[in-house]
Amino acid sequence: MTAAIRQYLVITGNYWAFTLTDGALRMLVVLHFHQLGYAPLDIALLFVFYEFFGVVTNLVGGYLGARMGLNRTMNLGLLLQIVALAMLAVPAAALTVPWVMAAQALSGIAKDLNKMSAKSGIKLLVPDTEQGKLYKWVAVLTGSKNTLKGVGFFLGGVLLMTAGFKGAVITMAAALTLIWLSSLFLLKREIGKSKAKPKFTDMLSKSRPINILSAARLFLFGARDVWFVVALPVYLHTVFGWDFWQVGGFMACWIIGYGVIQTQAPRITGDLSGKTPAILWAWALAVVPAAIAIGLATPIPPQLTVVIGLLLFGGLFAVNSSLHSYLIVSYARSDGVSLDVGFYYMSNAAGRLLGTLLSGWIYQTFGLEACLWTSSAMVAVAALFATGLPERHSTPA
Repeated sequence: MTAAIRQYLVITGNYWAFTLTDGALRMLVVLHFHQLGYAPLDIALLFVFYEFFGVVTNLVGGYLGARMGLNRTMNLGLLLQIVALAMLAVPAAALTVPWVMAAQALSGIAKDLNKMSAKSGIKLLVPDTEQGKLYKWVAVLTGSKNTLKGVGFFLGGVLLMTAGFKGAVITMAAALTLIWLSSLFLLKREIGKSKAKPKFTDMLSKSRPINILSAARLFLFGARDVWFVVALPVYLHTVFGWDFWQVGGFMACWIIGYGVIQTQAPRITGDLSGKTPAILWAWALAVVPAAIAIGLATPIPPQLTVVIGLLLFGGLFAVNSSLHSYLIVSYARSDGVSLDVGFYYMSNAAGRLLGTLLSGWIYQTFGLEACLWTSSAMVAVAALFATGLPERHSTPA
């Protein structure tokens, strides 16, 4: 086993462990506060700081990763998630909205430090001439992460029913502490540290492909979260009458399947992995939420429409996401890679923030169909941005 593969396994293991707690915490917060009587918009507001600080963290985190090394930013992300979970283990009376928003802010910082470090680290472990291998490694990292996020959704629903909210967060904090202690010893110290000390102004990307891809990413992830984050779980519980474990289990299966397809994206898209497939797959995705909205207005059973539509959306979104994740790592410069990756995932976080806010507001005001039409429009905008990308051909792995 080469040193590069050993580091890849450490990075991936850290990312997996973090993602499991991140997915579980998201489902715990949504279902627990819905159970307490919070309206959809109120639940969405609980995640505002989570997404907002994700925007800031990706921008500043890329700069810190280039100056300090990716091992420090990854381990810092793990530590902050432990603190965020511990904050939520207070007595129920202390779980006020400002307190939960503050804990979510820390969790948002932690998540994006961890993700930026993981994605940047892969770039440095694969030679630039082996684009096929890079595409596959990024796809496996991204897809497996989302599979575990789905497991985390299911875990969150189960833990809420079996251990309660407080017991769930304490259990996850204890497990993540063990992972953090292991990472302190196993992760290579100088990985990702830039040879030239970057300036603070270097945080803003000067690369046209990265700026275009970042804009496309913003609308792509906004299109997912505008109906998936708040609207869908509340809709499944209130309209379909599903129990919490059923909501968590269904969304977990969706994310797991979505993650599996992400790992297979290099096989699905073939050798082309640049402008052309990014455009075509985006337009294919844009059709699905519009079709679901139309289906909900027909006599077709809504359960059938939503379930089948969500499966199609997940498959197409997985390919789009993997393509984008590969392209940013491919376009990024090798020295100071975290700066480019951090800027890109800042746009990703901004899209999630926009989608989360719109999900609560549009669903509460206009219903699920309006969320779906908004999603379709946002994907179409992402496809239009993709037309400005340069073509990138993958070399064999």
